[in-house]
Amino acid sequence: MLMAWRVPPGFFIATLLNPREALIFKSYLTITMMFTTPLYVLSGLCLIIVLSEYLVRRTMLRHLGVALLVILLTAIVANIGILPAGSTEARPVPTYEAIFAYIAPISIFWLLLRVNLKELFRAGIPLVVLFLIGSLGTTLGVVLGMWAVNGHENIGELYHAVGGMFVGTYTGGSVNFNALALNYDIVKEGTLYGGSVVVDNIITTIWMIITLAIPSLLKKFWTKSRTKEDSVEQESGREVDLGIEMDTESIHPMDFAITLALGMGALLVSNELADWAKAAGTAVPSIIIITILALVLAQLPITQRLKGPQMLGMFSVYLFLAVIGAFCDLAALQGMGQLGGVLLVFALITVLVHGIVTLTAARIMKMGLEEVAMVSQANVGGGTSALALARSLGRSDLVLPAVLLGALGNAVGTFLGFWAAEQLLPMLG
Repeated sequence: MLMAWRVPPGFFIATLLNPREALIFKSYLTITMMFTTPLYVLSGLCLIIVLSEYLVRRTMLRHLGVALLVILLTAIVANIGILPAGSTEARPVPTYEAIFAYIAPISIFWLLLRVNLKELFRAGIPLVVLFLIGSLGTTLGVVLGMWAVNGHENIGELYHAVGGMFVGTYTGGSVNFNALALNYDIVKEGTLYGGSVVVDNIITTIWMIITLAIPSLLKKFWTKSRTKEDSVEQESGREVDLGIEMDTESIHPMDFAITLALGMGALLVSNELADWAKAAGTAVPSIIIITILALVLAQLPITQRLKGPQMLGMFSVYLFLAVIGAFCDLAALQGMGQLGGVLLVFALITVLVHGIVTLTAARIMKMGLEEVAMVSQANVGGGTSALALARSLGRSDLVLPAVLLGALGNAVGTFLGFWAAEQLLPMLG
């Protein structure tokens, strides 16, 4: 039976062909199977991270940063067919699913092991206020976007549910997106649900690129007060901080094993506790539990001396960002025809309105551009991508606020989504 299991699909079909056709057919099957093999996909993602690090260290692309390059290069590689573009029920890519399910939350745990709780007080209430304003901006953007594309006519009777899903996902994340999709049975509408997922992934990738670029693009026009020393330092053209020293650690095998065990154990415990809470009638997201575990452990002196969390955390974040880039499937969007275009325009209007509202509020509150970018990314992309953005901008003090804002978005996103779907959007119909 083991030998039969190892026979490639289509082998017996190939034996019915002539030798040349059979050879070509079996070669095609081998390449197709290799294309989605976890070892192949993971090797490709690792090579993209290596290339991104090299380009940032050795070329003029250093100003883009590793995080942005990882996203861009993976999106290009996936769309030209070298790596799978996204993962669906029809075309599952186990490596992508595993990174979302395991690597992303563990990366948060590892990076939070280097966080002192005093950083939370440095962030303060203004970040939370800006996040909530950005959430309302997203809700406004959904209403305006649905009105602009005439959603009732071009999307159908479920336009209000689709709008609520996008309010949820651009306030919290996929948990909120799927909560509304299940409630309104959008998951049974294959084209509409699949199109919404594809557009959501594409816009999330685009917005990650925009928020990474905001501090550089708008710094000349931002009116936040600067000291004389800051102006002199900017005029002198200081080098970009690549974070090489911060992410470089000398790791003993014991430290490596402890770090891995802590990460996997924390994820196991958080998932089990989340399932137990759900069974008891109290929904507590696993990401909140693993965040609490990391924060508690981070305050212990023995944890602070542990080597490995910083390096493993950043590598894991880069893997997560690479998968975000791979999910930017332009071919899938094109295949949806008019519906894909309508959903894309609607989502673009949504995030643009969100961005305008967030930037306006931040300017009134005299907040920095890095803070604006992180908060906006926490809205649209969630806590993990906001964490990665904060690190790529050299703002390690924003790492903990990024995760906490992501958790806040998970908590309020579904409520805002239902409010938009039940109260606001029906008025357009």
